[in-house]
Amino acid sequence: MSLTDTKILPRNLPQSFDAGRALKLARSTLQIEADAIIALKNRISDALDDPFAQAIALLLNCRGRVVVSGIGKSGHIARKIAATLASTGTPALFIHPAEAAHGDLGMVTEDDAFIAISNSGETAELMAIVPIIKRMGASLIAMTGNQDSALAQLANVHLDVKVDQEACPLNLAPTASTTATLAMGDALAVALLDARGFREEDFARSHPGGALGRRLLTHVRDVMRGGEAIPAVTADVSLSTALLEITRKGIAMTAVVDEKFHAIGVFTDGDLRRLIEQVQDFTKLRIADVMHANPHSIGPDQLAVDAVHMMEQFRINQLLVTDAAGTLVGALHIHDLTRAKVI
Repeated sequence: MSLTDTKILPRNLPQSFDAGRALKLARSTLQIEADAIIALKNRISDALDDPFAQAIALLLNCRGRVVVSGIGKSGHIARKIAATLASTGTPALFIHPAEAAHGDLGMVTEDDAFIAISNSGETAELMAIVPIIKRMGASLIAMTGNQDSALAQLANVHLDVKVDQEACPLNLAPTASTTATLAMGDALAVALLDARGFREEDFARSHPGGALGRRLLTHVRDVMRGGEAIPAVTADVSLSTALLEITRKGIAMTAVVDEKFHAIGVFTDGDLRRLIEQVQDFTKLRIADVMHANPHSIGPDQLAVDAVHMMEQFRINQLLVTDAAGTLVGALHIHDLTRAKVI
């Protein structure tokens, strides 16, 4: 099937459209931007006084926040860098340079580090506020494509993000330059999170609404069934009584407990189906005769994701929840974990 087949492409394409050229430009764009990032990588040396290492040291020593600023396409990149820093353990915010000149500069203090982003290094809106930032005592990191620019000269640390060419065929639209700057921002964030000992748990705390946050912040006690909702019978009851408890509690199993409410066994719907194949008369059976002794259990303060791993490991759909003394404090079904979006 060809690229001009009407089942693939709309019929109202301009006659000048050349699918082959579009594909060629796509590959060229990706190659130019990949080359720009490789050049950026090669620009960072192993020397301890490399500008990148200096920038990391400056940011680690920052007693306030990291303020990131830029305008136009650089502004969009600055917003993303600030967001990445903030979510990986470095308090950061974005300010618009034009708004900063009309009052938002009051958000910057002498304890802050200021990252100014400008490909030319001569952006008027940034140059209007950078001298004030310097006078108040805030540290300045510049990310530009021109190491001889006014912004680069004013900076405490200059990170060179120049590119040989833009991916734009006219060499005008910011493409490779913004990609390189964004990659440099990511490199800063990754180096900082590593230096700070940032962990998965820390990431989860700043992303409580995400899947990782739910997995790392949700504990068994948050999703388990407790109190009267726990299916439990003593070992001396009949199998029929235990089946009634399973039906009432709707979790497809019942725990078997002793006089101190310690979990000593479990009986599930699956056990019942297997038992039907072997036993004709249920009336004389006690639950103690057919239960599984020493049931799998989990503590209430363990992560819910640990319960998922246990269920997968033992190929079960339910878990008893017991405290350190072995006392039954809850019950957990795989559907509870699904509803909590842990899985």
